[in-house]
Amino acid sequence: MALLNFKRKEASHAPPHVEAFLQDYSIEVMPRTAEKVEDFRDLLPAGTRVYVAHIEGTPIADMVATAKRLASDGYRVMPHFPARIIKDRATLADWIARYQGEADVKQGLLLAGGVEKPHGAFDSSMQLMETGLFDAAGFERLHVAGHPEGNRDIDPDGSMTHVSEALRWKNDFQTRTDAEMAIVTQFAFDAKPIIRWVDSLAEDGITLPVHIGIAGPAKLQTLIKFAIACGVGPSLKVLQKRAMDVTKLLLPYAPTEVIAELAAHKAEHPEFNITNAHFFPLGGIKTNATWAIENGGDAAKPANA
Repeated sequence: MALLNFKRKEASHAPPHVEAFLQDYSIEVMPRTAEKVEDFRDLLPAGTRVYVAHIEGTPIADMVATAKRLASDGYRVMPHFPARIIKDRATLADWIARYQGEADVKQGLLLAGGVEKPHGAFDSSMQLMETGLFDAAGFERLHVAGHPEGNRDIDPDGSMTHVSEALRWKNDFQTRTDAEMAIVTQFAFDAKPIIRWVDSLAEDGITLPVHIGIAGPAKLQTLIKFAIACGVGPSLKVLQKRAMDVTKLLLPYAPTEVIAELAAHKAEHPEFNITNAHFFPLGGIKTNATWAIENGGDAAKPANA
């Protein structure tokens, strides 16, 4: 076990409910960002789930190599499968076979992908699921995307109509198959709309566990840029308000407040269906991992293996 694991216990001054909320957190990397990390074992606890984001134009060989490296270091690897950049069924089958053959991957995040025009046969994650290829390959877990503040690409009118319909379909898919599933969401900066959205899922009969997206520590200008590019909704005002305060403009943002509020709500309402935190390390993997350690995050004993 890396020496950093001993430091983790000493460094955390977080309240117990925050430590509990951060247990078994996950984090997202890309091949180009992973290349900058000399040894992930110095940053992430053993068993951490690491998503490998597949950006348009990234060769599948680079994706598989990153997955293989992470798997060999003892991490649970979950590569992205973006429907709109997968040309056809044969390509999907090839990706699955390569991930399994070289990195023993058994889980994936299925999403439409941020591409306006599909490269081929697939337009949505539901079409990927319907191929049956993941089940045939023995995948044990499939995650799907969630949008607490909506998604203008899916619902241009600003409603949640099509986003909600898709989640109901995916929830039904879990009930009629053997798939272990969860929702992993886009990041947001305000706990209140997140809480309302998760509660609305329960009211709608959607029981898929929610892994809530959290933007990791970063410069304020960096976060605003990514938030606009990713279509973050009303909670972007949290950053814009902060940017107007000269005393805070140059200070780095950390997700302390949003996590504290979500953790407190979870402690008061144990049935609340956020089960994990998922970090987008927009300010760098090392910066995010260090913040998680200092605030009690410890995935060394994963709860959802």
